[in-house]
Amino acid sequence: MVESVLLTGASGRVGQAILADLADSYDWRLLDRDPPTDEMPGEFVVGDVTDGSVIREAMAGVDAVIHLAGDPRPEAPWDSVLENNIDGTQTIYEAAVETGVEKVAFASSNHAVGAYETEERTPDLYRPHDDFRLDGTELPRPGNLYGVSKAAGETLGRYYHDEYGISVVNVRIGNLTKGHPPIDYERGQAMWLSHRDCAHLFDRCLRADYDYEIVYGISDNDRKYYSLERAREVLGYDPQDNSAEHD
Repeated sequence: MVESVLLTGASGRVGQAILADLADSYDWRLLDRDPPTDEMPGEFVVGDVTDGSVIREAMAGVDAVIHLAGDPRPEAPWDSVLENNIDGTQTIYEAAVETGVEKVAFASSNHAVGAYETEERTPDLYRPHDDFRLDGTELPRPGNLYGVSKAAGETLGRYYHDEYGISVVNVRIGNLTKGHPPIDYERGQAMWLSHRDCAHLFDRCLRADYDYEIVYGISDNDRKYYSLERAREVLGYDPQDNSAEHD
């Protein structure tokens, strides 16, 4: 049973969505490269995700890791995604092996499969009548170097699961926004993930039993081209929100 959690990138958008609903659900150890500007739950560690000694110290004694840290910019250049996203994720997994952490939830991204949105598929892809779905069994198809780094993170998780037995779930996060989804943006509505559903999804990542999984992180939108079936089946994900309610 997971009681204590290291959350990297805790001050970012996804981290704040998680903590808004789950602050009292776990014993948190939070890590980010800058000190917090607001009060946050648990112990806060200031450090870089590529610093192995800092990561090992932050990870010591926790039951699981939610790894969010990295350069989040879709247009991020190669030197940044290589250091912050790929090297940083490998540092996380190495520290998990060394400290005995057995469960890692990795924040992947829709950008790992962004190139599936071809001219032939759009804009119908974003509309309720279209039945095209990505379900996590497809090969990565990044649309930018940031997406390449997220696909690499998924592959690192595969290796560390197979080699060391770490339970790994990769969450390909869609379009996380606070409040209502972008009303006049079909793609944004199809990819929308509410803050409430985001927190619930990562809560299920901590509580469920699994080996190695790739799931999609969106709400239960009428418009969707990501399947939620694996997240429902393996994690018990039960999203409550739908972008259509805000049309």
